[in-house]
Amino acid sequence: MTNLRDDAPHPAPGRPLRRPAILGRLGMLAAAAVCLLGAAARDCRADGPVQGGTLTVGLASDTAIIDPSITGSSITALITRHVVDSLVGQAEDKSFTPWLAERWEVNADNTVYTFHLRRGVTFSDGTRLDAEAVAFNINRILDPKTTSSYAKSLLGPLDTVAAPDPDTVVFRYKQPFVPLLQGLSLPYLGIQSPTYLRDARSTTNTVVGSGPFILERYVKGSGSQLVRRKDYAWGPGFAAHTGPAYLDAIAFRYLPEAAVRLGALTSGQIQAIDEVPPANFRAVQADPRLRVVTRENPGVNWSLFLNTSRGPFADIRVRQAFQSAIDIPPLVKVAFFGSLKPADNILGPATLHYDPAVAHSWGFDPQRAARLLDEAGWTRTDPEGIRTKAGARLAVRFVYDVAFSGADNLTLVQAVQYAVKKAGFDLQLDPLDAGGFTARTAANDYDMASIYYVRPEPDILRTVFHAAYIPPNGANFSRVTALDAALTQAVGAPDAVRGGLYRQVQAEIIGSAYAVPLYVPAFQLGASKRLNGISWTANAKPSFYDAWLAP
Repeated sequence: MTNLRDDAPHPAPGRPLRRPAILGRLGMLAAAAVCLLGAAARDCRADGPVQGGTLTVGLASDTAIIDPSITGSSITALITRHVVDSLVGQAEDKSFTPWLAERWEVNADNTVYTFHLRRGVTFSDGTRLDAEAVAFNINRILDPKTTSSYAKSLLGPLDTVAAPDPDTVVFRYKQPFVPLLQGLSLPYLGIQSPTYLRDARSTTNTVVGSGPFILERYVKGSGSQLVRRKDYAWGPGFAAHTGPAYLDAIAFRYLPEAAVRLGALTSGQIQAIDEVPPANFRAVQADPRLRVVTRENPGVNWSLFLNTSRGPFADIRVRQAFQSAIDIPPLVKVAFFGSLKPADNILGPATLHYDPAVAHSWGFDPQRAARLLDEAGWTRTDPEGIRTKAGARLAVRFVYDVAFSGADNLTLVQAVQYAVKKAGFDLQLDPLDAGGFTARTAANDYDMASIYYVRPEPDILRTVFHAAYIPPNGANFSRVTALDAALTQAVGAPDAVRGGLYRQVQAEIIGSAYAVPLYVPAFQLGASKRLNGISWTANAKPSFYDAWLAP
């Protein structure tokens, strides 16, 4: 995932021009000939949006669940963004736009949000989208039986959601909550058909929304097939058009092997891939048929979260020593061939209230690491150079989900393993499947885990560092409790106060070494130059609603 620029022209609102059939076919043949003759010199594209075709996208990661309400998976969000609509949209410049809600009002202290719904919207199963449907979705997410830990976190301390009439939805809070609009713009709070939700025995492999595409098929370990909804007419305010999508279908294929994914793109079998292999990044950029479009992720950077509740990392000096033992920039450069930036803070620079000053407060310092370990009592070393204390080795276990982590991340962690060994740490890598990872973190049987979260709103720090989200309730793998007061206050404070609180939290996370940020994730889309009209939202995900394929 990376800092993305889409050079493709955005189509103007409305339908593409129709031509007489013979002239249209002759024009397409001529355009194809020009593209074949001049492919090395120019981008092959039509004059405007072209209707039809299937876009095939190769994905490096899989998702175990397709229902966005019960997972925090970025892949689920990427896929279902095309299936479920949201109450509000958020453009790439972070401004909010109408979508399912035509307009809204927020009271002075951010405790009451009133949304006025667009009329005439239906789900793909024919159910009308009204205020009761929205309220049903929100109450389902709030229900503990739904296990919507991430989606529920986006709603904050919501008291009630009501539907006073078919076109009005009211969210009420007992205390101010500022980040609601941003949370509602994400697919995790996308609105699904209540008819489908009531009847479904399980939603792990199906989803029914009001979006521009319909999920025709999802197979874990294989991918998803989406087909265009012909009667769609309510695109988000940040989109270039409002009618049906231009593409007939989108096929998301799970292709975990980097060489296979890249080979399918370069051979023309597919038109786009995520996670362009770092070793091939420059080559893809140089290919006249392809381009790399990137966006740096906002939110929590890819980090190592140190378990403060048990083991060696319960001692702040050991955590700080581990943090000081890693020279992060060269490790990231080697692991990702310079295609990603090393992290200098827990938040990425594209996040609201990111504090650049934190970068100057920490860094590689092997002398400090040695001094801190001495102070913590790890004064002896064994024949392998590992520090010992009372006969015990300074061993720490890193647990990770193999399917989620990816080969490049593993390469980076192995480099970290080698680096911290010089300081006397025995970093042990413990690969697990998704179920094993969940079980181990829930049982507090680990010393370190990794994750990243994509969200331009700094409230994402609450999801990752508030005590309410310690596993199994969420992703607070550091098991921190000291930040609760600041994170709770920040969600309802005026913007100037919020900024100060979030700067305080960022400094505390780094200063107390609750985590070791390694790199700024980015969405790196490798794409055929036939693919045009890609748009990007504030959470650095591509949308293919406006996209089209040139002949």
